[in-house]
Amino acid sequence: MIDTTASTTSVAGATAPAAGAERADARGAGGRPLRRRGAGWLGFAPFGVYVLLFLAAPGVIAITSGFFDAEGRFTLANFAVLADETIAQNFWNSIWLSAVSAVISAVIGALVCWALSSARPDGLVRAAVDSASSVFAQFGGVMLAFAFIATFGAQTLAWNALQTVGFDSSTFLYSVAGLLLPYTYFGVPLMVLAFMPAFDGLKPQWGEAVATLGGTRLAFWRRVGLPVLAPAFFGSLILLFANAFSSYATAAALISQGGIITLAIRQQLTSETIVGVANSAGVLALGMVVIMAVLMSLYAVLDRRTRRWQR
Repeated sequence: MIDTTASTTSVAGATAPAAGAERADARGAGGRPLRRRGAGWLGFAPFGVYVLLFLAAPGVIAITSGFFDAEGRFTLANFAVLADETIAQNFWNSIWLSAVSAVISAVIGALVCWALSSARPDGLVRAAVDSASSVFAQFGGVMLAFAFIATFGAQTLAWNALQTVGFDSSTFLYSVAGLLLPYTYFGVPLMVLAFMPAFDGLKPQWGEAVATLGGTRLAFWRRVGLPVLAPAFFGSLILLFANAFSSYATAAALISQGGIITLAIRQQLTSETIVGVANSAGVLALGMVVIMAVLMSLYAVLDRRTRRWQR
């Protein structure tokens, strides 16, 4: 008889390394298939091109334009625009308006999250509030301005009701302070979306542990709940501030004459009103970028602390 076992084993042993080598060649250093990784980058390409054309390139052009004069020469003289009284007032108006609207939205949104924390996560109330918050947080621009004009403008039902107590809502709506109404309108649902995951991260076992040790409900919130939620709350507050600080379309529809920094940038783009300073819009854009960079850095730090309790 011919021993076929040994020959079969030897053939299998000879072909096994070759097959293993082919599988190794088909994988990259990370052990993932090269073909799958290439397909993933190909799917990311349209989004990358979009970000490059409509975010990165305009942002770089807007920021760097402030460092050049009208003839294209490098200069720092354009930064004199920041000393202009009107520009400084516009920056201050944007800061206090964003801060006040962010605080109001954060407090109201936190109360909504606290009320929702007792509802079932898969219940009808939670689903309805989540859906409404997703819609209202994105409802802005000219549409939101028109909604407030139709509600609080002259000769409307709300205007007539407020006139009885001596408050003219139509005049207030078209002022910098009047922007608090639309900014709070889309700030509250944004706070609900940003802060609710932190409430979901509160584990029932923590409350049970406090009760076992003889603690009260107040003790739980004072020693456990609030310290855990504080980073998420202040991170969401910064997010609301940044969102209001960079808003443009709603303000442009209500107070087109200016008053905040985003409208001042538009004014400088269309007609530079500061004598002796070129490309002042780029300088103002750079100032906004610096403020936003500081805010986003603080938000990243707070978000990192929040994620520790959500693991």
